[in-house]
Amino acid sequence: MGLKLRSSELICKKIISAILEGEYKINEPLLPERDMAVKFHVGRPTIREALQRLERDGWIAARKGMPAVVNDYWSHGNLMTIVDILQCYDEIPNVFIEYMLGLRIAITPIYMKEAVVYNRLKVLALFAKLDELQDDTKSYAAFDWALQQNLTQLSPNPIYRLLFNSFTEIYIPMAEKYFKEPHHRIVSNQYFNELVTSLLKGDVEEAERITKTMMEKSLILWKKKSEEVKAK
Repeated sequence: MGLKLRSSELICKKIISAILEGEYKINEPLLPERDMAVKFHVGRPTIREALQRLERDGWIAARKGMPAVVNDYWSHGNLMTIVDILQCYDEIPNVFIEYMLGLRIAITPIYMKEAVVYNRLKVLALFAKLDELQDDTKSYAAFDWALQQNLTQLSPNPIYRLLFNSFTEIYIPMAEKYFKEPHHRIVSNQYFNELVTSLLKGDVEEAERITKTMMEKSLILWKKKSEEVKAK
């Protein structure tokens, strides 16, 4: 049985959905607290709690004695803003996968290199069961998520861990959409094996280069697939 959301959390989700759907537009005010309490059939303390959370995550800007104003959430948001957006969709939009793949180009080679420098044998151990990896969407998504989580744990920089912890609920659904394409699994498997070879040699620079090349290739493959889908 899933956890029951608090009233303030449900209200947050409804307000975020209304912002994304254009009911509440950027730079325009929300309803006053009193009116929102009536609309959502809750007390004003519950509304205030929801608004404080929305302000914390960059969705709104509070104004003393006046209704809060909707922020440009792409400019004022944070990691939780991304999670909030994705949780409002039944299916993760393709463009968000493109954004994630772009982010990985920038950071994955770095935490991969750091993990190898400080914990090469432990990184190598992450691939111990690579030969048993099943050629299906869910298996590849789970393997990739576990790999990224463990690499960030093995890097001495805790920021990477915190970053990936923020994606706990949404990473696998995005990965499953990516790995639904058989060719993407083939290319990733080739990357995993090339990476293992570089780790066995202890070649840190090669591991970093292979990783960066793969991250760039993943974005290219995803864009190509998305364009093919649009063309149909």
